[in-house]
Amino acid sequence: MYNGLHEECGVFGVFSKEKVNVAATTYYGLFALQHRGQESCGIVVNDDGVFNSYKDVGLVNDVFTPEKLASLGLGNMAVGHVRYGTTGANARLNAQPILVNHYKGRMALAHNGNLVNTYELRHELEKAGSIFHTTSDTEVISYLVTKERLSAPSIEEALNRAMNKIHGAYSLVIMSPAKLIAARDEHGFRPLCYGITEDGTYIVASESCALDAVSAKFIRDIRPGEIVIFDENGVRSITDHCDKAENTLCVFEYIYFARPDSVIEGASVHEARLRAGAFLALEHPVQADIVVGVPDSGIDAAIGYSRQSGIPYGIGFIKNKYIGRTFISPGQSAREDKVRIKLNAVSSVVKGKRVVLIDDSIVRGTTSGRIVRLLREAGATEVHMRVSAPPFLNPCYYGTDIDSRDNLIACHHTVEEISQIIGADSLGYLSVDNARKLAVVPCDEAHKNCGYCTACFNGEYPTEIPTEMHKDKFDQKISENKTKA
Repeated sequence: MYNGLHEECGVFGVFSKEKVNVAATTYYGLFALQHRGQESCGIVVNDDGVFNSYKDVGLVNDVFTPEKLASLGLGNMAVGHVRYGTTGANARLNAQPILVNHYKGRMALAHNGNLVNTYELRHELEKAGSIFHTTSDTEVISYLVTKERLSAPSIEEALNRAMNKIHGAYSLVIMSPAKLIAARDEHGFRPLCYGITEDGTYIVASESCALDAVSAKFIRDIRPGEIVIFDENGVRSITDHCDKAENTLCVFEYIYFARPDSVIEGASVHEARLRAGAFLALEHPVQADIVVGVPDSGIDAAIGYSRQSGIPYGIGFIKNKYIGRTFISPGQSAREDKVRIKLNAVSSVVKGKRVVLIDDSIVRGTTSGRIVRLLREAGATEVHMRVSAPPFLNPCYYGTDIDSRDNLIACHHTVEEISQIIGADSLGYLSVDNARKLAVVPCDEAHKNCGYCTACFNGEYPTEIPTEMHKDKFDQKISENKTKA
């Protein structure tokens, strides 16, 4: 899974009634969300209506040196973001949060997700005279909110109106001079929650693990379609967009994206992955001596497989902790070089053994082949690969960087062929039906998705899909239009 599937983004917000070091709090929150995006990061601090910001390409710990954090100063609010871009090139220009100065004030906006009508909205805004500085869909959202704010009585009402026009996946944290606002699309594709610290500071975050990182008590998940406002009067919400659509949280949050110690929609990510492994053992049993997981997200599923099957679990790989997630690296050659040094098989564990290898997905298959080869070179006599996700067969339009069927190995080969290509003795994927059962969520017979989006597996999209299928095509079409002008 190190060679094709990219991550979401992570958003974080702080609201305090006192002027404190909200930049430091945001830093720790973003550090806890680093797994959701490694391209760029940013923080904006609100100091009595003055917005101090810094953002750049790189990891949180590299971008925010002690000097940079100190330069942000004290404040009572902050918004932070870690990014992996699904729309918009990897550049400092597209780093978030986005800052906007408008007729009625200032706004900072951080976004996790991907809109399905970005190009159409942008085209209409440009025809009306809007000038864009980035290629991200987040700027489109900021323009729509700003446009509505000209006539709306408040920033939250402006957002409420803008949500009628934006379609797709978005979890937002917005900061005005007086308010912190969190919002989630009506389908709830991307997670978002909030909590409170002992001193009464409110925290908004993509995952509950970020609340834990700043010692905040989890209060609840923000409902799909809900707008939650934090200001000097407390907390209130607007629910005009709630219950207008079926809830379809991205199931891959449980399979891979979220951290195991997070709880999303009341379900433990760790427990969901254990359940995935147990389902795999029931669906694809095999005679073997040991079960090993590919670090990190394959480990929980491997433990679940071991418990269900009775085959002992073993630590079959050692991961180099000083190298970033390999699939984030730009260019195939860079990915290949990093795969070689990121993982090493433990020969004393796998030598002479029939191994069940658990990973969370197969995208192109090239890295899976290398991992299988590592086990064979370490002395494994058989390698039976099990994948805790169904085969990827369709593009994702909601934030996961699967923008085309072209490079998805499962679109062009059968399971048996893929097994031969990666060099495994056998291969088994989790079924879509069991993927929907990874976490306990309310489900009735009328809603076949049972609260999850599984479109990348079965093509059942909860929304209309965009005409611009590729992230690169989006950027290219914008460039072509500029050239024609």
